[in-house]
Amino acid sequence: MAIHQPEPDLNGRRVLICRPEPEASRLASRFRAAGADVRILPLIDRQPLPETPERRTLILSLDEYAHIIAVSPFAARLLLDETDTWWPQMPMGIRWYGVGAGTAAVLAEHGLNPQMPPEGWTSEALLALPSLNNLQGERVLLARGETGRELIRETLESRGARVTPLPLYRRFCPDYPPEQVQATLETFAPEAIIVLSGETLNNLIALSANSSHNLYDRLLIVPADRVAEQAREAGFQNPCIPGSLADNDIVATVATQLAGRDGGSGKAK
Repeated sequence: MAIHQPEPDLNGRRVLICRPEPEASRLASRFRAAGADVRILPLIDRQPLPETPERRTLILSLDEYAHIIAVSPFAARLLLDETDTWWPQMPMGIRWYGVGAGTAAVLAEHGLNPQMPPEGWTSEALLALPSLNNLQGERVLLARGETGRELIRETLESRGARVTPLPLYRRFCPDYPPEQVQATLETFAPEAIIVLSGETLNNLIALSANSSHNLYDRLLIVPADRVAEQAREAGFQNPCIPGSLADNDIVATVATQLAGRDGGSGKAK
């Protein structure tokens, strides 16, 4: 019989979520179920790029690619929506990949059988897959944002692949009035902040530069070692990487870390 895991106890804890929507509201509902007082301040927004003749040509040539990689759930959804317009039946023989469980889940819901790392949810983990190790002459389509890390493209090209980036959306930081920033960072004074990308962290730092906040000793949830190091270099004392980026794991990590800080045992990673 399955053992029931108790809900994390975050009664009255103040949590700030800086993820884009709709992910922010979904995560906020999990935190509120655990009793947390939650504010949402997305520091990344995404806007689909308009279709171009060049992009349409790429989609119509999908069957020429041996591997197709989606870097995020948003990229996967946009790619599949566009693919459905031109391909009533998905071409066979393509290996599909998702960076992280959330991206792989979007592909799987579409009837595909995506590959993903057995552990980890980063680009580095994906690149460790054996099927991406030796790609001499093979074509790879990389569904991504307009800008971002070049690690996947550069690494696969160094392994002999012919990589075609497919930009599907652009990311930008929403513009917030100063009084909203003050109310969120200073008046609300979060105990834990959810920042799940390096770009989001940079936007948080820039947004709070003119604020009299004292966020650097707060618990900061980040997605990977690379962003944790970036946070430490910026002055944050308590970056912490959850067991996974699933909502339940993020909530459980915040509950454990805040309880540990209260008790004087166990500090954020």
